[in-house]
Amino acid sequence: MAELAFFAGTMDSGKSTLALQIDHNYRRRGLSGLIFSRNDRAGSGVLSSRLGLAVAAVEADDATDFWQEVVTRRTHGERVDYLVCDEAQFYSVTQVEQLARLVDDMGVDVFAFGITTDFRTRLFPGSARLLELADRVEQLQVQSLCWCGRRATHNARTVGGRMVTEGEQVVVGDTEAEPEPAGGVGYEVLCRRHHVRRETAAVAGAAELSPETLPLG
Repeated sequence: MAELAFFAGTMDSGKSTLALQIDHNYRRRGLSGLIFSRNDRAGSGVLSSRLGLAVAAVEADDATDFWQEVVTRRTHGERVDYLVCDEAQFYSVTQVEQLARLVDDMGVDVFAFGITTDFRTRLFPGSARLLELADRVEQLQVQSLCWCGRRATHNARTVGGRMVTEGEQVVVGDTEAEPEPAGGVGYEVLCRRHHVRRETAAVAGAAELSPETLPLG
């Protein structure tokens, strides 16, 4: 039976890595699928993980009609057994409903990956609809860590290292730049305590969780 599965997690929890692994496993079994990505760190039309893995993907945007994508490809003789959809939090409610229809009416497995809440701790519309419609919701087991060492549960948007709570819901920024570009938008994962207090690593002057070993001799 086909299913709509939603894999949710914060940044750095291995969503893209798992998406790549699922695609690999299904292809090894002789199945054919489509990978959709959006605003990937490696650029347009790519699904990449922070481990350095990357594959070509179809770039999704606000105009993408997932139902029509599959219908068109199957009409032209292309086999589509499953979809891997990364950054699904950016999908519209209508697009998520298209994914559910593909599962129910065409028997296409859909594996969606995304962040549930934005930098204000509000649900993304796409994630909210996925939580409502998915046959299966899984929280990724790889834990991201806050600068304090606790489990990170919230995504913070930063400007100049300081957390901000106002602005557009979707703004592409850097999650790895150190130091963050002056005036540039970045993102950081925090535990609930430090998200509420707006204490980023820069604000707290946090050192490495595990300091380097002192040289011998």
